[in-house]
Formats: sequence, C-alpha cells, structure tokens
Amino acid sequence: MNTLDFYEHPHRRYNILTGEWVLVSPHRTKRPWQGKVEKADTARKPHYDPTCYLCPGNERAGGLHNPAYPDTFVFTNDFAALLEVSSDAPYQKGLLKAQGERGICKVVCFSPNHGLTLPQMEVSAILKVVELWQEQYQELGAIDFIQHVQIFENKGDIMGCSNPHPHGQIWAQSTIPQETRLKSIQQEKHWWENNGSLLSDYLEQELEEKTRIILENDRFVALVPFWAVWPYEAMIIPRRHMRHIGEMDEVEKEAFAQILKALTIRFDNLFETSFPYSAGIHQAPTDGQEHAEWHWHMSFYPPLLRSATVKKFMVGYEMFAEPQRDVTAEWAAERLRGVSEQHYLEFG
Repeated sequence: MNTLDFYEHPHRRYNILTGEWVLVSPHRTKRPWQGKVEKADTARKPHYDPTCYLCPGNERAGGLHNPAYPDTFVFTNDFAALLEVSSDAPYQKGLLKAQGERGICKVVCFSPNHGLTLPQMEVSAILKVVELWQEQYQELGAIDFIQHVQIFENKGDIMGCSNPHPHGQIWAQSTIPQETRLKSIQQEKHWWENNGSLLSDYLEQELEEKTRIILENDRFVALVPFWAVWPYEAMIIPRRHMRHIGEMDEVEKEAFAQILKALTIRFDNLFETSFPYSAGIHQAPTDGQEHAEWHWHMSFYPPLLRSATVKKFMVGYEMFAEPQRDVTAEWAAERLRGVSEQHYLEFG
C-alpha cells in the first residue's frame, strides 16, 4: 500500500518536542473489551473536611495549622521530595554514577472549598491560581541554585493524588530534568534552523488543519497533539511566543484561566465524572540563560480510555519498546469537541 490511512493502518508518529515516537494502532478500537471495569465514584465532596490537612484552619504534619485562607494558599511541602539543605556532591564508582540534588517543593491550594476542582471554579478564582503560578515561577527561579521550576497537578486518586482537596505542586530543583532537557534540545534546533519558535510553526499548521483542535480563544489554543500518547491527551499553547508564564500580560492571564476551565469541563463531561489527569506546565529553565527558543505550554495526561472506570495502562510493549495507543488524536479531539460546554453537574 502506498497511501497511509490514519484511521485504519498501524503507524508511528513523531513527537517534535522530544524526538521520540509513538505507535498508533487505530484498527484495534474494533476489538471487544473484556478487561477490568470498576464502579465510578459519583459522591459529591463537602465544602469542608475537618480531617483534610489542606482545608483552611486545619492542622498539618508537625502541628502546623493552615491560615483561614480566602482563595489560594501556598506552603513548603511537609513531605518534600527535594530538600533545600542537602548534599549536591557527585558520586562515581566504576560504572555507577550519581549526583546529589537540592530543591524546594511547594503545595498550592487552588481554593478553600474542599469539594471543588478547576472545572467547577469561577474563572476569577482560576485567575488567582494562574497569578500564584506566575509569582512562584519567578520567585523560585530567581534563587541562585534553582535551574528549573516544574508546576503540576495530579488530579484523582488513580493519578497518585493523596488528597482530594483542589491543589497542585511546584518542584524547583538544582538541575534541568530529562523531559525539559529534551524539549530544550528540539526547540533550540528548530529555532536556529528556522529562525522561529517550534510551537508557533506547529500551531500554525494545526490551525490550518483543524482536525486536532479542541477549542480556542483569542490568546490560546487547546488541542490533542499529533503525537499524543494518552487517549485524551491535550495541550494548551499560547498563540504568542512566550518563554514562560511570567511573560503573560493581563489579557493573556484571563484568557488562560478561561481556556483552563473550558478544557477541564470538557474532560469531566466526556464520561460524566471528575476526570483524572496529570497536568504540567513546561517552560524555560531558570539557569540564567536567555532560552529564546522556548515556547511554554501546558500538557494534560489523562488515563481514562473507554469510560469513567476503564483506564489505559503503560504495560508490556510500552514498557519495553515505545508508547502505543489505539484511538487516534483526531478521533479524541472530535470526541472532546462534541461534549457540552456546560459542566454536567450543572444540568437539572
């Protein structure tokens, strides 16, 4: 066969941001499902939980108490994966190599309301989260030993989230981690070879084709990347080339908050559940270099595949060879475009 049909033929897709490949097997969507099916958790959460260590006024580890915060609240993680005061010494013995790592880990509470998630929050409340992300990126990135600031959210217990209270995390560290380093290499290569931003050029092509666009506003576009690995993976890309979130102006901050809410509403509406995901913002390292090539973006990696309980697992071939998916990015984008803009819990 000389013609590749994305909807029928197995094929590999190239991730322009990392230089990696993903295997797509669209013909497998026709197979019957006989895997694990669980009962969805549809219980509504209370506005306040006296046992929650993130709710206003409650006690955290070590006897610390949260203030009665009215909107957002940030604090240093009581169980941090990285320590500010720690050895950064190298180690090498024959073929064994290690390097000490320093860092600062913070928790960001999105709202004092224990029962809310981003899609249920008002745009004005999400805007406060965005502004806090900006402040933390710039504040932590200005510390002399911090070279990278990772902002992320794990939503749902199946994503390893230990507390249902709406929150995210920020890990700032003394080296540039692998995923960001790969994206730096790819973006810098394109920048010098094409005299422009890799994601700007990619976004231009996506806006022409339209097939993978989920939604857009005047400042941002949400789409399913051509190389998506997770079934309903999505990416928010600013139309304007910006290296990091600190470069957003007032209009862009508002537009970012709006598209965050709109996209996550579509996620929830897809299977009428609080849609789990890991989401993170990739932006320029804070290592003192200009990084003109960087174009920041926010990615969402949701595990749900067929329903509120049927998940995709990274197993077998994916662990030993390369990522693989059945549904195409185009099909996933069409599904997400087709759901309501109003959150399902607001009906009736």
